[in-house]
Amino acid sequence: MKRLLLCSIPLTVLTLPLLAQVPAQEPSVAEIRKILVDRIDTAKQSVGIVVGIVSPKGRAIVAYGHLAKDDTRPLNGDTVFEIGSMTKVFTSLILMDMVEKGEVSLDDPVAKFLPSNVPVPERNGRKITLRDLSTQTSGLPRMPDNFHPKDFGNPYADYTVNQLYEFISSYTLTRDIGEKYEYSNLAVGLLGNALARRAGMDYEAMVAGRILKPLGMKDTAVTLSPDMKSRLATGHNAILSPVPNWDIPALAGAGALRSTASDMLTFLAANLNLIKTPLAPAMAAEVSARKPTGMPNIEIAYAWHIFTANGKTIYWHNGGTGGYRTFMGYDPATSLGVVALSNASTPTGVDDIGHHLLDPSSPLKTFPPQ
Repeated sequence: MKRLLLCSIPLTVLTLPLLAQVPAQEPSVAEIRKILVDRIDTAKQSVGIVVGIVSPKGRAIVAYGHLAKDDTRPLNGDTVFEIGSMTKVFTSLILMDMVEKGEVSLDDPVAKFLPSNVPVPERNGRKITLRDLSTQTSGLPRMPDNFHPKDFGNPYADYTVNQLYEFISSYTLTRDIGEKYEYSNLAVGLLGNALARRAGMDYEAMVAGRILKPLGMKDTAVTLSPDMKSRLATGHNAILSPVPNWDIPALAGAGALRSTASDMLTFLAANLNLIKTPLAPAMAAEVSARKPTGMPNIEIAYAWHIFTANGKTIYWHNGGTGGYRTFMGYDPATSLGVVALSNASTPTGVDDIGHHLLDPSSPLKTFPPQ
């Protein structure tokens, strides 16, 4: 399965299930712990991993490993991680919330919400819309070609909104808008920028007001409080050396959020209709349409990717920054949700763990002993 990462570089209405629809086939705490022990101690693929599951029966969190290679404090559900491109689901949820409230339309051109002196590329008379950005069919590339980090340890930190606008103003589309899926950090970063301008506030304030506060997600943010900093897991690279955290100011909507397993289980519970939230209509709308991605068995809704196989339909998104790999997903038929957060940027990440816990027939990766 193709990875949807922030760094280098992811027509029927889905009805959310009733609580008693189908009982979830939940993995046991012992099974999850064994997976994490193998992944960390035997395969050496992370320093610490936290996995959470949520269903109508409640929630469980299993953690194994340490906060950092040189910090033996254990992890738990309140440990903070960069969640990378999982942020994109939040950005598209804001879009759907604005649509529900009549503030924007999916077919509004993104140019409507940008400065008047920023021309947005068009092709064959078609304008890039908010829908195109959210469904990764805008025709914009994965990354802008004026992205030249001064510090590759924190590559997005010095990329500015002015540079974003300069690229948009000068780019020529190479194919028709809406023609083809291409996963683009640029596109969703631009979407977050446009929605924040429509809301009259910065991206972080917009996410907090529209999603985090209504759901009671107190440990999710772009800017970490001192308390959150004290609980932040150190990120590590593929050889498990500590690396700096990433700051993503101009493309915040593509991957700037930090969060915990506990908060992400709350988010998944809301998407599964296990808790009441005023965001329920927007969450349902976010998975109400599907487009092909060109990858086997994978479609895209609004940010959420949809994997259909083995008689199951899984909604999911992953994330990756310089020192972290993350996954969240849910099965609406069984009302089971899974989040997996790792403080190491290894190639495999935790996608296979998340998919396996949602669908036991989905295999775990195997590794030679290290």
